[in-house]
Amino acid sequence: MTAVQDERSTVRNAPDPAPAPLSDRLAAALGAPVRALREAPRRPLLAVSAVALLSLVVYAVVRHFVHTSMVDMIVYRAEGAAVADGRDLYALRVTEWNLPATYPPFAAMLFVPTTWFPVPVLRIVITLGNLGLLALLTHLSFKLVGWPRRELRALGVILVTGAGVWLEPVFTTLRYGQINLALACLILWDLTRPDGRRSKGVAIGIAAGIKLTPGLFAVYLLLTGRIRAAFVAGFTFLGTFLVGALVLPDATWGFWTKYLYDSSRVGKTHIVDNQSLRGAFARLLHTSDPGTVATLGAGLAALAGLAIAAWAARSSRWLPRAEAWGVCCAAVTAVLISPISWTHHWVWCVPLLVLLACEASVERARPVAVRKVRWRAAFGATLVAFLSFAMWAAKPLGDLVLHLSPLRQIPTSIYPLVGICFLLAATLRIWARRRAAGAPLVRLPGQRAGGGRPGPARDHQQAPAAR
Repeated sequence: MTAVQDERSTVRNAPDPAPAPLSDRLAAALGAPVRALREAPRRPLLAVSAVALLSLVVYAVVRHFVHTSMVDMIVYRAEGAAVADGRDLYALRVTEWNLPATYPPFAAMLFVPTTWFPVPVLRIVITLGNLGLLALLTHLSFKLVGWPRRELRALGVILVTGAGVWLEPVFTTLRYGQINLALACLILWDLTRPDGRRSKGVAIGIAAGIKLTPGLFAVYLLLTGRIRAAFVAGFTFLGTFLVGALVLPDATWGFWTKYLYDSSRVGKTHIVDNQSLRGAFARLLHTSDPGTVATLGAGLAALAGLAIAAWAARSSRWLPRAEAWGVCCAAVTAVLISPISWTHHWVWCVPLLVLLACEASVERARPVAVRKVRWRAAFGATLVAFLSFAMWAAKPLGDLVLHLSPLRQIPTSIYPLVGICFLLAATLRIWARRRAAGAPLVRLPGQRAGGGRPGPARDHQQAPAAR
C-alpha cells in the first residue's frame, strides 16, 4: 500500500511536461472541430444539425418581428469612438434612453474596433460572433464536466448552439449585443486549463479588467489552493488598470474615484431586469433602495457561495465532477451578489445546465432498483426556468413592481431563486457524497488532503461507488 501511495504522490508532484510549440497548439485547436465532426455518428449528426438549423431559422424570423435594438452594442461603439476621438468617455449619452458608459477605461479601449464598421454591418458581425461564442461556451462546458463522451460532443455543441438561443439570458444577450458570452468564455477557458500552466489566470484577469465581477473567480482559485493562478489573475487585472491609466488617465481617475460608485448610471435596482439578490430584496421590501438588508444578504451569499464552491472543488476524491460543481457555484455566487445582474448576465446557465444534464444522465444509467429522479427533475425545472422568460411575463407597468405581493414576486425574481436552490443542491450533493464515503465533512487542520483535484475530463472515470 505504501509503495502505491508513494507512486501516486510522485505522479501528482511531477513537473508538467514542456508545452508544445505555439504553432502546433494552434493547429491542433483549429483542427479540433473538424476532427470532432469526423468522429460523430453520421445519422445523429445530420438529425441534430437539421434541428439546430430549424431553430436558428425560427429565431431569425422572430428576431425580425421583435424589436432588436442591440442597444448595448451601440453604447460599446460610442465608447470606442470616444476613446478614438479623445472625448470624455463618461460624459457620453447615447440612444433614446441616454445610456452612459459604465465599464472601466480598459474595456472602452477594446471597443475601438467596433467603430470600423457601420451599425448595420456591426449588428451582423456581433450576432454571428455571439453564436460562435455560444458554441465555444458549450464546448468548454462539456470539457469542464467531462461529459458526454468525445464522439458525441460535436452533436451537443451543435444542438445547444441552435436551440440555446431560446434560453432567456442568451436571447437577451443576442438582442442587446452584449459581451456576456465573451466574458464567460474567457473565464471558463482559463478554468479548464491545467493548473500547471504558468499563464493560468491571465484570461480571468482580463475579464475582470473589462467588467469587475469576474474577479470573484480569482478568489475561487485562491480558496481552492491555486495560489499562483490567483496571483496571475490579480496582476493581470492590475495590468489592465495600468494600461487604462496610461492611455486614459482622466477617465481612469474619474471611473475609480467617482463613476464606479454611482449606481444610477447602471440602472434602477428594483426593476425585474435586475436578477441579483439586491434586486430581489428591493422588490420584496417594496423600495428602490434596499439598503443594509440587501448588503448583508449579499455578503452572506458571497461567503456561503464561495465556501460551497471551495468545498466542492476540494472534495474531488469523493465527488464526481467536483471542479464543475465548484466553478458553477462560484459563477452563481458572482451573479447573485453583484448589485445589478441583468437577466443576460445569467449566461452561466449554459454550464450549469450541462452539469445538471450530466448528473441526470448518470442517474438515468443506474439500475432501476436504485434509480431516482432527483437530478432529472432538477435539470427539467432549471431548464424551464431559463426558457420561461418569467420575469418579463410577470412584469407590471412602471413602478407597480414595488407593490406586488411576495407570492406574485416569485416569477419576477426567478433567477435568484434558481441560484439559491442550486447552491443548496450543491451543498446536499457534496455532503451526501462525503457521508457515503465515510469522509470528514470538512478538512480539519493538519489532516492529510484526499487525493488532490483531478482534471475535469477525468472525473467521469472514477469508480461507480463514488457516483
